[in-house]
Amino acid sequence: MSVSANIPNPGATVRPTPVPTPWPQSASLVVMGVAGCGKSLIGQLLAQQLGAEALEGDSFHPPENIARMSAGIPLTDADRAGWLAVLAQRLAEGRARGRRMVLSCSALKRRYRDSLRQGDPDLVFVCLHGERGLIEARMASRPDHFMPVSLLDSQLRDLELPQNDERAVLCDLAETPQRLVAEIVAQLGALGA
Repeated sequence: MSVSANIPNPGATVRPTPVPTPWPQSASLVVMGVAGCGKSLIGQLLAQQLGAEALEGDSFHPPENIARMSAGIPLTDADRAGWLAVLAQRLAEGRARGRRMVLSCSALKRRYRDSLRQGDPDLVFVCLHGERGLIEARMASRPDHFMPVSLLDSQLRDLELPQNDERAVLCDLAETPQRLVAEIVAQLGALGA
């Protein structure tokens, strides 16, 4: 599946489109998207389905990043650099062990995804995407999470959807988690990943 570089409405429902070239078999995955899109749940379910190791990107944030986000302060590229380097290292370790990984990580910008690819150049990104109202409602329903709803707009501003030259699938987060995971697994299988 590939993401069109010119999607007209970032909040519109988008269906994945297959690309003709096969992807590396058993490639590690990064489940990406803005806060509240369901990365953690889908990442866990995908890891279970694929027999892969699940990594929760949020658990690798340093305390300073958590404090900033908890205070409603968006992270800068500099704030994210060390965090992304740690995640890339974990992906590299999994690759070296021949272990398939499923990482839940926002990976909002192309340069962040490029950083993660430093750890594993064969990564496939699963981009969860959908309507702002649905994402906001999901964020509001998790009061114990450090990421406040007030940061959603900054996340949406930072979001750079994967481009045609990236191995990526774009998924409608309005689907039920079980159906979404089944669709992702089927599409990955069709593409050889």
